[in-house]
Amino acid sequence: MHIVVCVKQVPNTTQVRINPETNTLVREGVESIMNPFDENALEMALQLKEQHAGTKVTVLTMGPPQAAEVLKEAVGRGADAVVLLSDRAFAGSDTWATSYALSMAIRQMEKPDLILFGKQAIDGDTAQVGPGVADWLDLPCIAYARKIEVANGVAQVERAYEDGYEKLEVALPCVLTVLKEANVPRMASLRGKMAAKKLSIVPLTAEGVGADPAKLGLNASPTRVVKIFSPPPKTGGVKWQGEEPAVMAQRLADVLRERKLI
Repeated sequence: MHIVVCVKQVPNTTQVRINPETNTLVREGVESIMNPFDENALEMALQLKEQHAGTKVTVLTMGPPQAAEVLKEAVGRGADAVVLLSDRAFAGSDTWATSYALSMAIRQMEKPDLILFGKQAIDGDTAQVGPGVADWLDLPCIAYARKIEVANGVAQVERAYEDGYEKLEVALPCVLTVLKEANVPRMASLRGKMAAKKLSIVPLTAEGVGADPAKLGLNASPTRVVKIFSPPPKTGGVKWQGEEPAVMAQRLADVLRERKLI
């Protein structure tokens, strides 16, 4: 079985900077990490690898050259192969263009049985790229997966809802987006870290995966961000203490009435 896990490098800070011309995040000079939800997708793939002999796990990311660091981390945890999709032509891609580029890279690989994503990226929070890749590849997609069992070319998947879950059965190949509750990601092993340290990653370009330039980058992205801003810092709020509970309750009720909340 061949499992492809798509991961993203995201900023590891709340003090993000924004390019006022492109309305995109400025990533240069900001410490980055593997998107936390993608860690759960990788862990799901590694657990399936342990359960099914002969399984290969390939980790794919698209980004600037420094995104190779999250691929090395994936190798440290147990991934067998990695692919870095990096080209200035990808700069400014929205979820539509990103999912197209990733799908073209996946087409160049050994045919996968499973393609896994975290449920969303913490920098964009759109949850669109996984389903987008499934659409480009014409594959079924199950979002918000928290459990999976694979046997005889079929995956049985638990998909979570706010008030419960449902069990689905889908023929492979398919695409899943994985929830944080699915597992606890493992740490990199010493042997894995040593292997990652020796790893040399040669980026794949847009031309290398046969991508259409007209479908890449900021100019090809149909989504337009008209305004982007950092949320105002949270205040400490108002605290009442040292008084009788009934007095504080009455004060709270008065404030809520004043603000027409009750």
